[in-house]
Amino acid sequence: MTHYAAPVRDMQFLLHEVLQISRFSNLPGFADASVDVIDAILEEGAKLAGEVLHPINHSGDREGCRRHPDGSVTTPKGFREAYAAYRQGGWQGLGADPEWGGQGLPYVVGVAVSEMLSAANMAFAMYPGLARGAASTIEAHGTPEQKRFYLPKMIAGEWGGTMNLTEPHCGTDLGLLRAKAVRQADGTYLVSGQKIFISAGEHDLTSNIIHLVLARIEGAPEGVKGISLFIVPKFHINSDGTLGRRNGVSCGKIEEKMGIHANSTCVMNYDEATGYLLGEENKGLKAMFTMMNEARLGVALQGLAVSEVAYQNAASYARDRLQGRSLTGPKNPGKPADPIIVHPDVRRMLMDQRATIEGGRAWMYSAALQADMHRRSSSESDRQKADDYLGLMTPVLKAYLTEKGYWQASNAQQVLGGHGYITEWGMEQFVRDARIAMIYEGANGIQALDLVGRKLMKDGGRAWTTWFADIDGFIAESAGVAGLAPFLDGLASAKSDLGEAIAWLGGNAMSNFDNAGAASMDLLHLFALVALAEGWARMAKVAIEKRGEDPFYDNKLTTGRYFLERILPDAKSHLAKLKSGAGAMMALPAEAF
Repeated sequence: MTHYAAPVRDMQFLLHEVLQISRFSNLPGFADASVDVIDAILEEGAKLAGEVLHPINHSGDREGCRRHPDGSVTTPKGFREAYAAYRQGGWQGLGADPEWGGQGLPYVVGVAVSEMLSAANMAFAMYPGLARGAASTIEAHGTPEQKRFYLPKMIAGEWGGTMNLTEPHCGTDLGLLRAKAVRQADGTYLVSGQKIFISAGEHDLTSNIIHLVLARIEGAPEGVKGISLFIVPKFHINSDGTLGRRNGVSCGKIEEKMGIHANSTCVMNYDEATGYLLGEENKGLKAMFTMMNEARLGVALQGLAVSEVAYQNAASYARDRLQGRSLTGPKNPGKPADPIIVHPDVRRMLMDQRATIEGGRAWMYSAALQADMHRRSSSESDRQKADDYLGLMTPVLKAYLTEKGYWQASNAQQVLGGHGYITEWGMEQFVRDARIAMIYEGANGIQALDLVGRKLMKDGGRAWTTWFADIDGFIAESAGVAGLAPFLDGLASAKSDLGEAIAWLGGNAMSNFDNAGAASMDLLHLFALVALAEGWARMAKVAIEKRGEDPFYDNKLTTGRYFLERILPDAKSHLAKLKSGAGAMMALPAEAF
């Protein structure tokens, strides 16, 4: 049986000491987020995650969800009770607008809680996570009546939500979708078609599920320009808010999949289901991107979260497991062997995990704070800057943290050796659960293409040039801090590598578009390494100032030094590969594969 204890101290360090979110008390919601309030939220969230959700993680994976002959789905034992505790605690409305029953707290605080939930039980956390994303989309694009009708129940956790994009013949290329919507005289639409891979498509946790469905209105243009978005509730809703008869939507089957067994991933059939247009006709993809972008940040968080829980269990095992002797002499002479944590290669795996997790958490929370700036700041320039940063970094966060989440879970499994491969120890579940995050909400290769093809030179490269200027400013203002030079030098060097990569693409991408595609993943990794280096430099600055007060700060600096010496040098490798171009990659004829 695995264990999970939320890293509350590290979260507090980031929120209070590095990001210093109390300085934004002039913004809506932040005034209510005092240090005491945030700490209380983190402590209670940690209890929910560790005491309620994680104990049913392994059993939920073994049992999975069940579809019944009538198309209904039941979640594993304990999930309904856990969801009731989640809903009654008001967790679903933590960052939602008070107008719709939410608490209006900063998004960055909600991200910390979401990390706990995903680490404790990734499959469970997807149910409320999808509902939050659907609610955000309705809030952004719905009519006043739609907001009043749906948001209070969704934010209270009484109703769930989903996003329905993928069809059997189209995933990334949504222009090929066949789901259709037929306009009715009363302004509603009859939606028909089949959607696949729909997470939380049918379940027994909420009384209703609000599906957001992409479909093409009859007569609309072909391709992505003719796609609209529809609200399709599982049950019809009466004018007084009570539930009526079942709508024409049903679960055809539950997908048999590698991991996240406790989340009902469904084939959804729409048979002239009544739907309501959300946003403008033929602008559905733009509206759906509200949910997709939020979901991509959520998936990035899943990568971070599964890394954390896998690391905790690997470190615990490494401290206890006796095997062999230290290369520098016995460390445990009173016993027949030393714990495996004395071995350098075990330390390498654990330190890779720890340095990536702590740097990734700093990066993730910094991005979440930018989301708050975008939504809440009264300054147009601040909102624009935050929007630029999020647009640039969302594909990078999603791809990098999910890739590292999978590989770090695999490293954690390796630490356990043969036990890591045995189901009862729980580590193989983390590996299986982590793998999907590299695929859904846009496969990581698509994220890299989005970065190089759309985000890099958007607005003339304003997003990354502004970010570079911020980094230069931080380096200049921090130059006199004793002991910080290695972190500043590492950050400056990686930023220089990234600048060289961007310049190379500027000179070589247009002459051969394959050069851009071939470079895309290495470019994405370079962006991520610079972001991690920035996070480590900012954390190190605080830790240096408080070194000696608490071992926490000394440990932080030691982990940061490992990042500088053993992970950040990968930037040079990515630059070299990127500059080799597409020649060797594209040389073999297709029939040779």
